Amino acid sequence: MRNDPSVVDLVTRARDGDKSAWDELVERYAPLVWSVCRRYRLAQADVDDIGQSVWLRLIEHLPGLREPAALPGWIATTTQRECFRLLRATSKVEPVESAESYDVPVHAIAEEEVLRHEQQTVLRRAFAELSKKCQLLLGMLMQDPPAPYDEISVRLELPMGSIGPNRARCLNRLRQTPAMALLRES
Repeated sequence: MRNDPSVVDLVTRARDGDKSAWDELVERYAPLVWSVCRRYRLAQADVDDIGQSVWLRLIEHLPGLREPAALPGWIATTTQRECFRLLRATSKVEPVESAESYDVPVHAIAEEEVLRHEQQTVLRRAFAELSKKCQLLLGMLMQDPPAPYDEISVRLELPMGSIGPNRARCLNRLRQTPAMALLRES
């Protein structure tokens, strides 16, 4: 996952001016930017501004990026720096660190965010490989709060007694997807 060839390919293509590769980079890593910003409890307008700053900085630094596979870490670190810069510029009190990072190096937090983002990306990819019926069933069971069995039964036209066994089969299929094999290898 760390040396994901698809990231290297996207970075290389984006460097060469491929707009679709750039769009895919933004789509893939925008959730990472948002999750880092959430740690700082910023207003949505500030999160949007930081996102724009991160992408502008990436445009500037993309040609000189030595390790394309390290892009997720670069994005997380740059986002943290932008958050800190914004807080310092808008606060009368000098911020020290994010509340969750006391005694933890900034790079460790960035690495944790990148790893979580990569795992979520793989899980979403694996989920997309499931049949529509499995996606609907697992989605209804994972919503907050989970849908009641009687609602699932009506909506998916399943007997209530078969929801549990169907869930087990769907989760087993999810575990067997090629995308999940990537997650287990890392």
